[in-house]
Amino acid sequence: MKFLAPLALITLCSLSTPLLAAEPAQELTGCAAKRQSIATQIEHAKAHGNSDQLAGLEKALSEVTAHCTDASLKKERENKVLEAKHEVSRRQGDLDKAMKKGDPEKINKLKDKLAKSRKELQEAVEELDK
Repeated sequence: MKFLAPLALITLCSLSTPLLAAEPAQELTGCAAKRQSIATQIEHAKAHGNSDQLAGLEKALSEVTAHCTDASLKKERENKVLEAKHEVSRRQGDLDKAMKKGDPEKINKLKDKLAKSRKELQEAVEELDK
Protein backbone atom coordinates (compact mmCIF):
# COMPACT_ATOMS: atom_id res chain seq x y z
CA MET A 1 0.00 0.00 0.00
CA LYS A 2 2.88 2.38 0.76
CA PHE A 3 4.16 1.76 -2.74
CA LEU A 4 0.82 2.58 -4.41
CA ALA A 5 0.40 6.08 -2.89
CA PRO A 6 3.56 7.55 -4.50
CA LEU A 7 2.82 5.70 -7.71
CA ALA A 8 -0.69 7.15 -7.80
CA LEU A 9 0.70 10.64 -7.11
CA ILE A 10 3.28 10.34 -9.88
CA THR A 11 0.65 9.07 -12.31
CA LEU A 12 -1.72 11.88 -11.40
CA CYS A 13 1.00 14.51 -11.85
CA SER A 14 2.12 13.11 -15.18
CA LEU A 15 -1.45 13.10 -16.46
CA SER A 16 -2.24 16.64 -15.30
CA THR A 17 0.97 18.24 -16.62
CA PRO A 18 -0.07 18.06 -20.29
CA LEU A 19 -3.47 19.44 -19.33
CA LEU A 20 -1.86 22.40 -17.61
CA ALA A 21 0.38 23.00 -20.59
CA ALA A 22 -2.62 22.88 -22.92
CA GLU A 23 -4.32 25.75 -21.10
CA PRO A 24 -3.92 28.92 -23.12
CA ALA A 25 -1.67 31.52 -21.56
CA GLN A 26 -3.51 34.65 -20.54
CA GLU A 27 -2.86 37.25 -23.20
CA LEU A 28 -1.30 40.48 -22.00
CA THR A 29 -3.15 43.74 -22.56
CA GLY A 30 -2.46 47.44 -22.25
CA CYS A 31 0.97 48.61 -21.17
CA ALA A 32 2.08 45.09 -20.24
CA ALA A 33 1.45 43.96 -23.82
CA LYS A 34 3.28 47.00 -25.13
CA ARG A 35 6.30 46.29 -22.90
CA GLN A 36 6.28 42.63 -23.95
CA SER A 37 6.16 43.57 -27.62
CA ILE A 38 9.14 45.91 -27.25
CA ALA A 39 11.05 43.28 -25.23
CA THR A 40 10.46 40.76 -28.02
CA GLN A 41 11.75 43.25 -30.59
CA ILE A 42 14.81 43.88 -28.38
CA GLU A 43 15.60 40.17 -28.35
CA HIS A 44 15.21 40.06 -32.13
CA ALA A 45 17.53 43.08 -32.56
CA LYS A 46 20.11 41.49 -30.24
CA ALA A 47 19.95 38.21 -32.17
CA HIS A 48 20.60 40.03 -35.44
CA GLY A 49 23.25 42.39 -34.06
CA ASN A 50 21.28 45.53 -34.92
CA SER A 51 22.75 47.96 -32.37
CA ASP A 52 21.01 51.09 -33.74
CA GLN A 53 17.60 49.49 -33.53
CA LEU A 54 18.47 48.03 -30.13
CA ALA A 55 19.30 51.46 -28.71
CA GLY A 56 16.01 52.89 -29.94
CA LEU A 57 14.02 49.97 -28.59
CA GLU A 58 15.68 50.15 -25.20
CA LYS A 59 14.82 53.85 -25.02
CA ALA A 60 11.23 53.06 -26.02
CA LEU A 61 11.02 50.39 -23.35
CA SER A 62 12.28 52.75 -20.65
CA GLU A 63 9.74 55.40 -21.78
CA VAL A 64 6.88 52.89 -21.72
CA THR A 65 7.97 51.62 -18.32
CA ALA A 66 8.21 55.14 -16.91
CA HIS A 67 5.14 56.77 -18.45
CA CYS A 68 2.64 54.23 -19.72
CA THR A 69 -0.57 53.66 -17.80
CA ASP A 70 -3.43 51.54 -19.02
CA ALA A 71 -5.78 54.52 -18.75
CA SER A 72 -3.55 56.80 -20.83
CA LEU A 73 -2.99 54.07 -23.41
CA LYS A 74 -6.73 53.44 -23.69
CA LYS A 75 -7.37 57.18 -24.13
CA GLU A 76 -4.68 57.37 -26.81
CA ARG A 77 -6.23 54.43 -28.67
CA GLU A 78 -9.74 55.90 -28.36
CA ASN A 79 -8.44 59.15 -29.87
CA LYS A 80 -6.89 57.20 -32.72
CA VAL A 81 -10.27 55.57 -33.41
CA LEU A 82 -11.98 58.97 -33.40
CA GLU A 83 -9.42 60.39 -35.82
CA ALA A 84 -9.83 57.37 -38.09
CA LYS A 85 -13.64 57.79 -38.05
CA HIS A 86 -13.27 61.44 -39.03
CA GLU A 87 -10.93 60.48 -41.84
CA VAL A 88 -13.40 57.88 -43.15
CA SER A 89 -16.20 60.47 -43.05
CA ARG A 90 -14.07 63.02 -44.88
CA ARG A 91 -13.06 60.51 -47.54
CA GLN A 92 -16.68 59.42 -47.97
CA GLY A 93 -17.69 63.06 -48.51
CA ASP A 94 -14.92 63.52 -51.07
CA LEU A 95 -16.07 60.40 -52.89
CA ASP A 96 -19.70 61.55 -52.88
CA LYS A 97 -18.67 64.87 -54.45
CA ALA A 98 -16.59 63.12 -57.10
CA MET A 99 -19.47 60.78 -57.93
CA LYS A 100 -21.75 63.78 -58.50
CA LYS A 101 -19.19 65.25 -60.90
CA GLY A 102 -18.77 61.87 -62.61
CA ASP A 103 -14.97 61.82 -63.04
CA PRO A 104 -14.22 58.05 -63.17
CA GLU A 105 -10.48 58.42 -62.59
CA LYS A 106 -10.98 60.57 -59.52
CA ILE A 107 -13.74 58.26 -58.27
CA ASN A 108 -11.43 55.25 -58.42
CA LYS A 109 -8.64 57.12 -56.68
CA LEU A 110 -10.99 58.25 -53.89
CA LYS A 111 -12.44 54.74 -53.53
CA ASP A 112 -8.94 53.43 -52.92
CA LYS A 113 -8.26 56.15 -50.34
CA LEU A 114 -11.58 55.42 -48.62
CA ALA A 115 -10.78 51.70 -48.49
CA LYS A 116 -7.39 52.50 -46.94
CA SER A 117 -9.02 54.77 -44.35
CA ARG A 118 -11.56 52.09 -43.47
CA LYS A 119 -8.77 49.58 -43.01
CA GLU A 120 -6.93 51.97 -40.70
CA LEU A 121 -10.15 52.48 -38.74
CA GLN A 122 -10.59 48.72 -38.36
CA GLU A 123 -6.99 48.37 -37.14
CA ALA A 124 -7.52 51.19 -34.62
CA VAL A 125 -10.69 49.51 -33.31
CA GLU A 126 -8.84 46.20 -32.95
CA GLU A 127 -6.07 47.98 -30.98
CA LEU A 128 -8.63 49.11 -28.38
CA ASP A 129 -8.84 45.61 -26.95
CA LYS A 130 -5.10 45.01 -26.77
